[in-house]
Amino acid sequence: MTGPIRKAVLPVGGLGTRFLPATKAIPKEMLPVVDKPLIQYGVEEARKAGIEEIIFVTSRGKSALEDHFDYHFELMKTLEARGKTAEMKLATAMSPAAGKISYTRQPEALGLGHAVWCARNLVGREPFAVILPDDLVLHPEGCLAQLVAAYEQVGGNLVAVEDVPREHTNRYGILDVVEDDGRLAKAKGLVEKPDPKDAPSTLSIIGRYILQPEIFDELDRQDKGAGGEIQLTDAMARTIGSQPFHGLRFEGRRYDCGNKAGFLEANIAYALERDDLRETARDIIRRYGATS
Repeated sequence: MTGPIRKAVLPVGGLGTRFLPATKAIPKEMLPVVDKPLIQYGVEEARKAGIEEIIFVTSRGKSALEDHFDYHFELMKTLEARGKTAEMKLATAMSPAAGKISYTRQPEALGLGHAVWCARNLVGREPFAVILPDDLVLHPEGCLAQLVAAYEQVGGNLVAVEDVPREHTNRYGILDVVEDDGRLAKAKGLVEKPDPKDAPSTLSIIGRYILQPEIFDELDRQDKGAGGEIQLTDAMARTIGSQPFHGLRFEGRRYDCGNKAGFLEANIAYALERDDLRETARDIIRRYGATS
């Protein structure tokens, strides 16, 4: 099946335990990188890629996400009364048009495959994107736009990939590659979190996907894989042969904001990209570097 990618699923139901105590009352996806919450970067990247509809897969305690993308009447009136037009623009820039954002619940944390499956009725029978907000990609157009451009060439299922050290293959879904031109890698299989000695390659999937709706047929099986969870990669692997499957080496730098070190690095990197913060950030880095 081909067709434009109009919808993006953002699974945001996790508990964020790696960031406790900050995430005891605040969703991990609302933690800011400089002055934007993680989730906003994901939505902005989707828009740059031409996505028309955003589907959040949430869980209990995620109401702050909904509030962030809602219209805040009292705030707007206060900013207007104080003549803060720049702040008004910032506060409304992320608000989607009516009917362009949806929420569904993942009642239990049963894995990424289960979270995507929970969005099946909102996606329908059309190809769609998946964005994992923990993965930030620093690039002017983002990662998903690159994936969409490649999808128009090859179709099928397509994922963003990067090479990782072999000793880290047990942290990722790894492609079993049959052809590789240095940019696009055609896969004959993939394995979720293989032991380094068993990994078929070091080409790992990061949190950007374009998937065909047939993936839901595979996820309907509710089979549990690595970690006792319903793995999206397992369902994708079962479609290989009936649909093309490729990995795209994207341009840009990825920051894994699912851990504290990656989150800290992302804050530094994004601050250095800002005209209003670059010199201040450099001064701070120099100051702490001189005392280390």
